[in-house]
Amino acid sequence: MKITIFGTGYVGLVTGACLADVGHDILCMDVDANKIANLENGIIPIFEPGLESIVESNVKAGRLNFTTDVKTAVDHGDLQFIAVGTPPDEDGSADLQYVLAVAKSIGQNMTEYKVVIDKSTVPVGTADKVNAMIAEQLSSRGEKIDFDVVSNPEFLKEGAAVNDFMKPDRIVVGAESDSARELIREAYAPFNRNHDRMVFMDIRSAELTKYAANAMLATKISFMNEMANLAERLGADIEQVRKGIGSDPRIGYHFIYPGCGYGGSCFPKDVQALARTAGQVGYDSVLLNAVEKVNYAQKSVLFDKIRHYFNGDLSGKNIAVWGLSFKPNTDDMREASSRVLMESLWAEGAKVQAFDPEAMEETQRIYGDQDGLMLCGTKEQALKGADTLVIVTEWKEFRSPDFDLIKESLTESVIFDGRNLYEPAAMERKGFTYYAIGRGENQFKS
Repeated sequence: MKITIFGTGYVGLVTGACLADVGHDILCMDVDANKIANLENGIIPIFEPGLESIVESNVKAGRLNFTTDVKTAVDHGDLQFIAVGTPPDEDGSADLQYVLAVAKSIGQNMTEYKVVIDKSTVPVGTADKVNAMIAEQLSSRGEKIDFDVVSNPEFLKEGAAVNDFMKPDRIVVGAESDSARELIREAYAPFNRNHDRMVFMDIRSAELTKYAANAMLATKISFMNEMANLAERLGADIEQVRKGIGSDPRIGYHFIYPGCGYGGSCFPKDVQALARTAGQVGYDSVLLNAVEKVNYAQKSVLFDKIRHYFNGDLSGKNIAVWGLSFKPNTDDMREASSRVLMESLWAEGAKVQAFDPEAMEETQRIYGDQDGLMLCGTKEQALKGADTLVIVTEWKEFRSPDFDLIKESLTESVIFDGRNLYEPAAMERKGFTYYAIGRGENQFKS
């Protein structure tokens, strides 16, 4: 099938590359000429395991191509995927200007039937706006051309996006016409061979499904962070609690790991957007607002622990930070807990010596020549001369470090662990003062 993808970010590039890998003829369009030039030369703008090789092989095979020309993109595909950004607006609602700009371009250039597919995460009712925009452009041209708008939300986890696309749990499609449903089924047939993963529904339900899924997962995380904070004050160990409740099949072990807050491009934005959508229809979403509030506060927990340990005086302290990306296996720092921590430390006069396996360039891009930030080439270099170590992202290489080297490098044998990588008893035996999240130490006991 001939398929066009608008947008070459996480969603667009993964979607295009994976569809090309099963034989479709894919054209990815982006307004960023530099990004397109880089992609044509095999330079991938994001770190996503497995993506580079798929892009390279399919470009070489001629199944994956790139363009900045809108008319060429619209002419190419029977299916037109919209996979552009929907950043939060000032009030937290999703900004649809890029989605509607693509819809406008499609309406201005289409000459035959198209299925327009909203792949971006968009609020309920967006398909109606996309439909209206295309219809308006066709009307202004004096054209009567049939088209369908479909909602096909993505469920890709950063760091595992290629595998998620190739082996989906479900493929949610909101469509109103039989012809659109059949074309979508044909496009996804290679991913649907073992058993039927297609879940067809009405468009508005499909749009809500994406937000509901992310809001549910975010709720589980915020709930566990609430329990962790309570466990600290009660002298309980949240890791034991996690195992106890996770063994209940109604709850399960997924997304019940406490930590220093969730980040990324999805959970914070989607929870906010869904809460704002609720407000627009006159519903006060108390739970969603609480999930957001808990997460906002949780991102300051590590800083509060550090500040308390140093008796409120962080001036001149050197803090080693392991992990800058919002999660492992990505270089994405959007809404990352590390940013809240570092900015809080700088405001108190502390310096940061940081290392991340993939997010160093992104950190440099965000903070430039920020005073008080030293980016280190290895996790060991980040330790040298630091007063304490703080772990923010649970990269695998942080799980079994050389604790003797850590002890020798730090001026004080203290570790603040925002992801509960180590056992408190083992750390005590090794001679460390160890602060984790909800592991029973009542640090704030009066």
